[in-house]
Amino acid sequence: MPAETNPYSLLALIPAAPLAGAFLNGLLTILAAGFKKQLPPALAAFIAVSAAVVSFGLSATVFMEIAGLEHAAVLHQTLYTWISAGNLHIDLAFQADQLTAIMIMFVTFVASWIHIYAIGYMKGDDGFARFFTYLNLFLFSMLILVLGDSLTVMFVGWEGVGLCSYLLISFWFTDDEKAAAGKKAFITNRIGDAGLLIAMFVIFNLTGSLGFAEIEAKKELFTGTLATIAALALFVGATGKSAQLPLYVWLPDAMAGPTPVSALIHAATMVTAGVYLVARMHFLFALSPVASTVVAIIGTLTALFAATIAMAQNDIKKVLAYSTISQLGYMFLGVGVGAYSAGIFHVMTHAFFKACLFLGAGSVIHALHHEQDIRQMGGLLKKIPVTAVTFIVAWLAISGVPPFAGFFSKDEILWKALATENHVLPWLPTVLYVTGLVTALLTAFYMTRLVVLTFFGSYRGHHDHPKEHAVMTLPLVVLATFSLLAGFVGVPAVLGGSNMIEHFMHAVVGASVPEAHHVDHALELPLMALSVATAALGILAAFFAFLWKPAVAERFAVWFAALQKLLANKYYIDEIYEALILKPFRTLADVFNFRFIDSKIINNISDHLGPTAWFIGNQLRIMQNGRVRSYLYMLFTGMLLIAMIFYISIQG
Repeated sequence: MPAETNPYSLLALIPAAPLAGAFLNGLLTILAAGFKKQLPPALAAFIAVSAAVVSFGLSATVFMEIAGLEHAAVLHQTLYTWISAGNLHIDLAFQADQLTAIMIMFVTFVASWIHIYAIGYMKGDDGFARFFTYLNLFLFSMLILVLGDSLTVMFVGWEGVGLCSYLLISFWFTDDEKAAAGKKAFITNRIGDAGLLIAMFVIFNLTGSLGFAEIEAKKELFTGTLATIAALALFVGATGKSAQLPLYVWLPDAMAGPTPVSALIHAATMVTAGVYLVARMHFLFALSPVASTVVAIIGTLTALFAATIAMAQNDIKKVLAYSTISQLGYMFLGVGVGAYSAGIFHVMTHAFFKACLFLGAGSVIHALHHEQDIRQMGGLLKKIPVTAVTFIVAWLAISGVPPFAGFFSKDEILWKALATENHVLPWLPTVLYVTGLVTALLTAFYMTRLVVLTFFGSYRGHHDHPKEHAVMTLPLVVLATFSLLAGFVGVPAVLGGSNMIEHFMHAVVGASVPEAHHVDHALELPLMALSVATAALGILAAFFAFLWKPAVAERFAVWFAALQKLLANKYYIDEIYEALILKPFRTLADVFNFRFIDSKIINNISDHLGPTAWFIGNQLRIMQNGRVRSYLYMLFTGMLLIAMIFYISIQG
């Protein structure tokens, strides 16, 4: 892909703004602590929010610049040569094409509103300034990930979001449960990162480069087997960051962090990184039908799996967490079948409605004094109306109700999944579509259950007079508006639209889109109607079971008590991992590392270091006796030994 070099580009300034905000807040916090004071919350918030807003403004400028470029042009900015060793030359450089432009726009936009929301949510917290420092650092890392022009620069951001997720999930680290959740997220992601590193080694060994443009230019070097190995290794990394089977287990526990963190992780950063990676390396996945098929299958299974668990959760944030895992599965289904534009389209719309849902949940939790059990809620539509209405808008979006944003992006994925032929498994498109449709039904059902139990019926809680906060409701209104309107950039031709996002993305991924996507669209409208009917069925079923005839839900709970227990306990996957993986490793660490290596070897060595040193010193002390004759004797002996060695070397 030809690159348009722009030495005056703003690319480097986009991540620089939140980095400067994190640095300034961190420095001022340390200086204030030196005087045994706290950084004024208003100043910390102003610095962090300003940094995020400036980054959004720069992103918007770059977006407009890219929109005005030639069809396949790319903005590129090199700061300096970072690594130069042998054949390895890596610049600290950034690039921006249509894919990057979409990512940085919604990442900075959503993150800015989450920063503003956090001012109200974190008010009064002792770690207020530290929180905003981490939040800015999180945004910086995500922007490095998206803007990097090579796998190496991207990997810096990749690890950065992993670090920041650990810092923010375990933000209240004095609570052991929250600290454990942070460690769980960090360690699980390291497993996925090993796969990404393997992919980088394979790619560099084959192409001699890690730059995206250079790899794509040499893609003919990848045989089918090598392309499959590299692509599957990349996908292992993606399953860690984007919480897909089997590495999804960290994301539900990430709810231990403050709610703005949940919104940032689930909507704008971190979990979208894996989908972005597959889309960015689309040319490699296009070379491996096997790897692409695996991506589509894992994504679809994850979507269904997480949706079933969400149906039985009672923690408002846990329901949304499993819905995120499920929606990420849809995104991987899209990129797995080669519908890269549709996958990224759903990443974008999901950012708006999922951020709105999480921030809405945070407003509910804040109003109810940290109550998170939806069974202790109800009737909040009248008590916190702005939160309720905006939450309902986002609920309609994720449920796939037209004309809300989620309908257009999800339906595009389902249509492309059915329309794309699979030469590895010819029957797979039908299975993927049906599974995706069933998941859509479950999504509409469990999200309606959440809305009904939270906002409708009578109030079942114990906290009187719930109240909203203006600084928290303004972001909800903005995000709800985009949850309604964002889908119109992807209206398909069958509805009279031009699918602007697909045309915009074509310059980046067009060459990798399967020809099977260009099929007769006669079925598209009936399938769209089926999708709407499915969403309506799920919504009406949940209203019937939990609002109009709650006795029905109670009866089903009795009949299917075992199934409900299985789903409520998340199929006991955490317990299985504990029994099969974690416990054996802990036993090995205790028996081998601690009792043998540490106790027998390291302790014995350290215990004998002192006496050994004393013995050697005591022996050497004999030579320092103050007698000249002894010194002359040792000198003569040493000279004699040197002469003998010299003589032997000459003779040899």
